[in-house]
Amino acid sequence: MKLSQNARQTATLVALFAVAAYLFRTYTEMLSHPERTLFEHLWRQARYFTYLTTLMIAYSFARFGRTGRARPDWAAALAVWAAIIGVVYHALLARDLHGLEWWADHGLHTVLPIAVVLWWIRFAPKTSLKRGHSAQWLIWPALYSSYALIRGEVDGRHPYFFLDPPLVGWPTVIAYAVGLMITFWLTGLALIMLAKRIR
Repeated sequence: MKLSQNARQTATLVALFAVAAYLFRTYTEMLSHPERTLFEHLWRQARYFTYLTTLMIAYSFARFGRTGRARPDWAAALAVWAAIIGVVYHALLARDLHGLEWWADHGLHTVLPIAVVLWWIRFAPKTSLKRGHSAQWLIWPALYSSYALIRGEVDGRHPYFFLDPPLVGWPTVIAYAVGLMITFWLTGLALIMLAKRIR
């Protein structure tokens, strides 16, 4: 389905904001830890779901804007993943930050997820979404969880407390992983139901 001019322009703005939010957060982290090189900062960020998904959003929305086309299932998947970023951050991971760090953190974890979901509601094609898509959208979180656990075992640093077996134990990690997969799945189903109502 061909996107409208407004949809393309707005998608480009979302992509630009995603890049800006990523760079701004990188800048604030470099201010907080000047002893680290840029590569060390980027490598550290590459262990987090938020940063990897933000790059995915930036690339995808730039393509939406440039080509004027967006696959319904992919646009919806990005909305699901962005929504979960916001929910998990505010429910489990939010920290007491101040100044530039507060703005940078909320740019990635609050403003960008809202922008992605609102763009999906207003502009994304929704006609071909089916319930089965909600299961397909679990692939990226599952791949990420496997990657994060393997990388954590190799380098000794785990990205989140709920994916840190030495800290909370494997039974707790498995319980959190199952809970998050169910949350992703239910969010996907809710998005599909919303798509039908919007149509």
